[in-house]
Amino acid sequence: MPKAYILIGVPGSGKSTWVNNQTLVEDYTYVSTDYWVEQFAKAANTSYTEIFESVMPAAIEQMLEQVRLSRKYNANIVWDQTSTTVASRKKKFKMLPDYEHIAVVFPTPDRAELNRRLANRPGKVVPVEIVDSMIAGFQLPRLAEGYKEIIIVE
Repeated sequence: MPKAYILIGVPGSGKSTWVNNQTLVEDYTYVSTDYWVEQFAKAANTSYTEIFESVMPAAIEQMLEQVRLSRKYNANIVWDQTSTTVASRKKKFKMLPDYEHIAVVFPTPDRAELNRRLANRPGKVVPVEIVDSMIAGFQLPRLAEGYKEIIIVE
């Protein structure tokens, strides 16, 4: 059975850094809207922040196509999005009903560390009110959602 690693955490919590440094998952498809926004920004010779709103629908469609193809070929997936609510994760489960789901949770760092991390992302600004909203609405995953395993990344 293929595996879907669902990364869960606010911006700046370490999800993308983990993907770049991890050894847990081998032979997987990396799925992320951020990846596509960054590709569109490079092609337009602009920043993530400047192009975000205009390309997000296309980035979502590209990401969903990756999910469809991965499912077709039973490929393992690492899904790198915030996924901070049960509702957002439920959509992923619906798209991948025949997958073993593994939650990979990135706890929110203290405010000073989070601010430092967010400031170290030139050209990629997430408004503080959006981050605060995600922190306030953060719901830890539970096995009852359908996860086979929950991994907490410290």
